[in-house]
Amino acid sequence: MNNAHFALLPNVSTEELLWLEQLTASFDDATKQKFLAVYSGRRQDPQTILIVTLVGFFCVAGIQRFMTKSIGLGILYLFTGGLCLIGTIIDAVNYRKIAWDYNKKEAIESATLLGLR
Repeated sequence: MNNAHFALLPNVSTEELLWLEQLTASFDDATKQKFLAVYSGRRQDPQTILIVTLVGFFCVAGIQRFMTKSIGLGILYLFTGGLCLIGTIIDAVNYRKIAWDYNKKEAIESATLLGLR
């Protein structure tokens, strides 16, 4: 398996692609395939994060924080209307960073789950 399989992840950024290649550089093909299967199931697409953030403008704020396991912020956004929409606006602007931070943690957890890290 070559590293082109990582490029097939939906809306993968160049930074994420390079980071995944570096993380899996010492893995053999079978291990990379297992890692990709686990990671792709846990990964959040940045576009999905943006869409649910925008939903927060009209109905339930904070869904994006629940999706990225930021439960405390999700509850805070839920009860304060996205901190009076200011937090929701900030999240809409920074949705790629939110997704990248979450995906980085999930990649490390996926490698740990497979006993590779």
